[in-house]
This record gives sequence, C-alpha cells and structure tokens, in this order.
Amino acid sequence: MRLVVRTFSELCLTVGTLIVLFVVYVLYWTGVQAESASAGQIDTLQREWAAAPVAPPPPRPSSGPPASSPTPKAPAYTPGKGIAVMYVPRLGKDWKWPVLEGTGPGVLKKGLGHYAATARLGATGNFSVAGHRRTYGDPFKDFPRLRAGDAVVLTDGTTWFTYRIDRGPYRTVPTDVGVVAPVPEKSGFDGPGRYLTLTTCEPEWGSSHRLIVWAHLDGTQPVTDGRPQALDS
Repeated sequence: MRLVVRTFSELCLTVGTLIVLFVVYVLYWTGVQAESASAGQIDTLQREWAAAPVAPPPPRPSSGPPASSPTPKAPAYTPGKGIAVMYVPRLGKDWKWPVLEGTGPGVLKKGLGHYAATARLGATGNFSVAGHRRTYGDPFKDFPRLRAGDAVVLTDGTTWFTYRIDRGPYRTVPTDVGVVAPVPEKSGFDGPGRYLTLTTCEPEWGSSHRLIVWAHLDGTQPVTDGRPQALDS
C-alpha cells in the first residue's frame, strides 16, 4: 500500500510539474519568442527599406499626346516575408507589429499575417490581416477595445496608410469567409473601395469564434513627410 501511495504521489508531482511548465511556456516563453521574432522582422524591413534605391522622379510632360502605356502590375508578396509594419494607437503608444505574407502557424509566431488571397496594402479591395489574441506576444489581446473612428496605420517603407475603423468588433464563426471578401459582408460598405479587415480569435483563450473589425482607407502620405497625425494624437 505504501508503494502504491508513493508511486501515485510521484506521478501527481510529475504531472503537476509538466502542467506548470506548459503554462509557463504558453504564457511567458511564447511571448519572449514572439517579441524577439517580431523585432527581428521589423529590423529586417527597416534595413531593406533603407537600402532600397530611390525611385526616379516622374518624367516631364511632353507637348505631344500622352503615351498610352499600361500601369505595371505590382509583384506578388513573397510567402512568409515581411511586407509592412502596423501601428494601432488605441492598443498602446508602443504597439507595433510586423505584417508578414500568409497566415500559417509559423508566420503568426513572428507577427501578424496577411491573408494571401486578399488585396495589397492600400489597393482597391480588402487588405485583410490576422493575429493571435493570446500567446506569441498577445498582439490582439485588447482587440475588444477597438472602436469606430480608431486609426490603424501601416507603412511599407515608402508610404503611410491610415485606415479608420467603421465597425467592430463583430463576432462570427471561423467559416464566415465573407468577412475578408473584396467588399466585406455585413461591414456596411456599399461598394468597391480600399478596405482593411483585422481578425482574431474569440474567446480570449479559445478559437470557436472570430472577432472582426473593418476599416476604410482614410489617407496616405509619403514617409518623407514625417509621421501621420494619427500616430501622435
């Protein structure tokens, strides 16, 4: 009997230790990893932007008829690679996260993820981004605080894009793919435009549902003109 009790006690201690270690890993260590990874992504983006060649000035207009040349199509984003940095003043003055291409688990451990089938940043359509509510740095932990009128600011190294939230948070199920459509369903938008959708898990420690906010492009400015007013208000 003593042997049984001792064995059972040791088993309980082992299981308890494993549970504590798992909780520490989820609550603390994934955050440490995410902070390091996201800072590395932002540093990489900033170095690439600094090293990028300066765009040539536009050609001077000629006296003849304008040339009819099609606008070149922008290259596709590279899967897993950083494409922008996002700032949301409502979530904190120091809140900033890189946005990478794709929404796979490996990508979302490093930052926020751009739904690959959605529009490019600043383009007509719906630039849609996903992020963890909890674990891996908790980027969208305070997602329910977002309100209509809040600014979401992104930069791709050459341009600042300021979006304004129109509706949110809206609660739905993971299969509701219409939330990232070019004109998002139930968003209230009445036609094509330049939109932004943010998505995260609901409830806070679960994934049975999703929280959504929708925004429209409110303005752009070159990075050479300084920071947008929305970041300092």
